[in-house]
Amino acid sequence: MKHAVRCALLAAVALAVPTVAAVTVVKPEEAGLSGARLQRITEMVQRHIAAGDITGAVTVVARRGKVAHLAAQGVMDLDSKQPITPASMFRIASMTKPVIGVSIMMLVEEGKLHLNDPVARYIPQFANMKVAMARPATGGSEGPGFYTVPAQRAITIKDLLTHTSGLGSGPMGDSEIAKVARKEGDKLSDYIPRLGGTVLEFQPGSRWTYSPGAGFETLGRIIEIASGMPLDQFFQTRIFDPLGMKDITFWPTDAQMPRVASVYQRTANGLSKARMPNDTMSRNVYFRGSGGLYSTAEGYVPLGMMLANGGELNGKRLLSRKSVEMLSAVHVPDTLPGRPAGEGYGLSVRVVTNHAARNTLLSDGTYGWSGAQGTHFFVDPKEQLVGVLMVQTSNNEVRSEFEDLVAQSISD
Repeated sequence: MKHAVRCALLAAVALAVPTVAAVTVVKPEEAGLSGARLQRITEMVQRHIAAGDITGAVTVVARRGKVAHLAAQGVMDLDSKQPITPASMFRIASMTKPVIGVSIMMLVEEGKLHLNDPVARYIPQFANMKVAMARPATGGSEGPGFYTVPAQRAITIKDLLTHTSGLGSGPMGDSEIAKVARKEGDKLSDYIPRLGGTVLEFQPGSRWTYSPGAGFETLGRIIEIASGMPLDQFFQTRIFDPLGMKDITFWPTDAQMPRVASVYQRTANGLSKARMPNDTMSRNVYFRGSGGLYSTAEGYVPLGMMLANGGELNGKRLLSRKSVEMLSAVHVPDTLPGRPAGEGYGLSVRVVTNHAARNTLLSDGTYGWSGAQGTHFFVDPKEQLVGVLMVQTSNNEVRSEFEDLVAQSISD
C-alpha cells in the first residue's frame, strides 16, 4: 500500500499552480517567504503519506494578500488511487464555525444583532433554561443521572460563539438533545427551537467546553432570523461570492461529488476508510453551521486572506478592521477551566496567547480553527500570514508541523 501511495504522490504533486480563484499567486520570495523552506511542507506531507498516516493533502500558504505556495499530494482514495489535486474537495467540518463567526460580526456591524443579546430574543424557546446537576452514580441506571436548577442568567450569542453556554457541551445535555433529534426534512427553523427545551451542562460563562453541534447550529438559525435569508444563501451571497470563494458548499453537486476525498481513520492496522453520516438526510434543507461545509483548499483560503487583511480582499470589504480585532480577541483566557496553556478562545476561533507555552512558532495573536477530519487553517495577523491544510484523517502531529513549517519559511 505504501508503495502505491508513494507512486501516486509522485504523479500528483502540484507546486506553484498559478490558478487560485480570486487571489494572486506569486513566487515565495515576492511575499517575503523562502521557496526552499516552503518545500519542507511538501517533504513533511510526503513523509506522513509514506508512513501511512494520511492518504494525501493540499496545502496553501499566503502572505500579504498573495498565495506563495500551493501543493497537492497523494491520493483521494486508497482503492481508486485517484490523485489529489487543487480541485479536490474536503469535508471541512468545524472549519465551518469561523464562517459563522464572520457572519455574526457582519450582522453586528449592520445593527441587526448584538453579541450580548440573549438567544431567547430570537428564539423564545431558549428562555428560562435549566442547568443539569449530576447525581451520584447508581447501579443499573441508564444514561447520566441529573437534576436541574435554573440558569443563573440567559445564554447569549457571545456564549455560543465562545463555547461557554453549556448548550450541547457534555453527556447530560447531549442525552436531552438526543430526545429531540433532527428528523428527515427538518430545517433549522424546525429543529433549533427544540434545543431550547434541553438542559445546559453548566452555568453559562463558568467554563469553556466545546459544543460540537448545538451551539453553532443555533447561531446559524439566529443568522437566518436576523438576515431574513436561509443560512446557505447568506454564506453564498454575503461571503463566498464577494470573496470569490469557489467550490465551497453545504451540499456538493453531482458533478462535485467525484472530487470529494474519502475520509480515513488511523488504526493499529493502518488507515481504515470511515463511514460518514448519511449526507442525503435533509439534503439542501438543513444547513449545519457547526460543521456542514465542503471545500477545496483554494475555496477556503480567501476567507483567511480577508481576515489577515483586516476584513477586506480585492476591494471587497466584509468586516471593519475593528470587527476583525474583536473576532480574534481573547474572550476566554487560558485560566478559564477547559482551555489549554498558551491558548485562549475568541469568537469562533482559538487564539495563541503565549507561543512559548503552546510550543509553536506562530506569533502571539495567531488565530484559526480545525475540522474533525484533520482540516486546519490559521491567520497570523502580525506576519499577514495564512495557512490552509486540507487532509481527511485527523492527525494533530501533521497540523502542528504544518504550522511551524509555514512560520519558519518567513525570510524577511
